[in-house]
Amino acid sequence: MDTYSILRAFADSWVLLAMALFYLGAILWAFRPGSRKTHDDIAGIPLRNDRPIVAKDGE
Repeated sequence: MDTYSILRAFADSWVLLAMALFYLGAILWAFRPGSRKTHDDIAGIPLRNDRPIVAKDGE
């Protein structure tokens, strides 16, 4: 058996399983209970330093 076939068989089985578990773990981490405060804080970053636009006199 050549190296390519061995690596291909390994990738088709264990690496696929590892990637699927990582994906599920990332989804569960994002939707875990108690993370809403963190997500709301991060969502407000672009608006945090905005100043209201004030029209100059005569415009």
